[in-house]
Amino acid sequence: MTALKEFARLETIGTWYPEPGAEPRGVTVSFGEATLVLSDDSGLPVTHWSLPALNRLNPGQRPALYAPDAEASETLEIEDDTMIGALEKVRRAVAARQPRPGRLRQGVIWGSTALAIGLAVFWLPGALMQQTLSVVPSGKRSEFGATLLGMIQEITGPTCRDPLGSEALNRLRDRLLGRRGGQIVVVPEGLEGPLYLPGGIIVLPETLLTETEDPAVVAGHVLATAASRDEHDPLDALLREAGFGTVLRLLTTGDIPTEKLQAQARHLAVTPTPRADETLLLGKFAEAGVPIGPWVRATGAAGLDAAVLVAAEPAGSAGPVISDGDWVSLQGICRG
Repeated sequence: MTALKEFARLETIGTWYPEPGAEPRGVTVSFGEATLVLSDDSGLPVTHWSLPALNRLNPGQRPALYAPDAEASETLEIEDDTMIGALEKVRRAVAARQPRPGRLRQGVIWGSTALAIGLAVFWLPGALMQQTLSVVPSGKRSEFGATLLGMIQEITGPTCRDPLGSEALNRLRDRLLGRRGGQIVVVPEGLEGPLYLPGGIIVLPETLLTETEDPAVVAGHVLATAASRDEHDPLDALLREAGFGTVLRLLTTGDIPTEKLQAQARHLAVTPTPRADETLLLGKFAEAGVPIGPWVRATGAAGLDAAVLVAAEPAGSAGPVISDGDWVSLQGICRG
C-alpha cells in the first residue's frame, strides 16, 4: 500500500541525479507507505527518500524537481502529473501538521491517547514507554528509520550503490534474513560499527567488507546486528535517548522532533550496536546456516563467552555464504 489510500500502487519514470553535477540516470519511482523508492532498470532499489522530508525545488514548474533534503544532495525530475500530484498532497499534509499536532494514521493511537496520558500521572515512565512502543505502526517506524538514514548519510556520505555490489548485497540479505528481512545498506565512512534503525534497516560501514577476506565474517556482522535488533527495539533506544518528553510527543501527536532525530543520528554513528545474548545469537546463526566462529574470532565477541559460542556452533551449514563473484562485487560496492 502507498501513503495515499486512493492508490494501491503508484509508479512512474524519473531522472535521478545522485549528486550535484552527476550524470542523469533513468529510474523507476515507486510511491510507498513512508518512503519514495528509486530503482534501476533491473528493479533494484538505488536509494530511499523519506516522504515527510521531501523538498520541492521548483514549485509550479515542469518537470518537477525534488530533493530528499534542504541541501539537495540528490535530485529527481518527474514529469508524470499523477505522481507529482500525489507527492504534493503528501507535502501539503506534512506542512499542515507543522503548526499543530499531527496524528498517526492508525485510529488506535487516538483511541489510547487520553487513557495513556491520564495513567501517565500514576505509571512509571517505563510503563508509558511500553504503551507508546506497542501502538506505533510499522509505517511510522519505517518513516523514522528512513529519516534517520538520511541524517546519518550527512555524516557518512551517501549509501554505496555500485550496481553489481547492490545486487550482491540483496542476495546476501535474502540468504541471511529472507526477502522480507528488511534492508541492508553500506556507507563509506563515519561509523564505529554496524547499526540498526527502526523499520528494519541495517547499516554496515564499508570497512567491514574491505578489512576481511572471509564473507562469513560480514555475514556474522549482519546476523549479529539482526539478533540485536530483535532483542533491543531500535525505537525504544531512540526514545530513551530523546527523553520522556519525546515519548509523550510521539504518543500524542505521532511525531518526533527533528532535533531529537538528528541527535540520535549523531549518537548512533559513534555508539556500537548492543550485542544480543548468546542463545539468540546462536539461534540466528544456526537458522541461517552460517558458522559463528569466523565472526567471533574477528570481533573478539566482547562481553560474550567466545569459547562457548564457537563450541556450540553447528557442525554443518546451508552452503556458501555468498558466491566468489558476489563477494568480489560486494567488496567493490562503494567504488561504483
